[in-house]
Amino acid sequence: MKKQIKVIGSSRTGQRGFTLLEILVVITILGILASLVAVRIMDRPGESRILKARLDIRTLENALKMFKLDNAFYPSSEQGLRALVERPSVGRISKKWREGGYLEKGVVPKDPWDNDYLYLGPGVHNRDFDLWSCGADGEEGGDGEDGDVTNWAVKGK
Repeated sequence: MKKQIKVIGSSRTGQRGFTLLEILVVITILGILASLVAVRIMDRPGESRILKARLDIRTLENALKMFKLDNAFYPSSEQGLRALVERPSVGRISKKWREGGYLEKGVVPKDPWDNDYLYLGPGVHNRDFDLWSCGADGEEGGDGEDGDVTNWAVKGK
């Protein structure tokens, strides 16, 4: 009895790949979509800055919560956000302050308008602390890009 040996993969029948033309069409469509998205984002720099401020505030809130987990208290207003990157030397002293601090790169970020974020501990808006940016004009109050971005009125909370 003879054994039959089947050769697999010797013919390309039944196999279909993408042609160069199909790949170019997909790349062109993706390029058009990317340019539309970029134009929409670039058309609204004020909204982008407000969103970045909200994200920074959430990051700072999380760092402050980690500080409290280690030390059993939030930094005072006098210690401020510097307590997240340097061991406090005034007020209530941290005994279990984390070496390296609580923020990546060891720097307290500035808001998108290059101003310092403001911190008040304890807070006055029914919170353990208040954290905010005064917006583009650098003054409290205002509307749009000049409006305050706060941890007590951040959308999505």
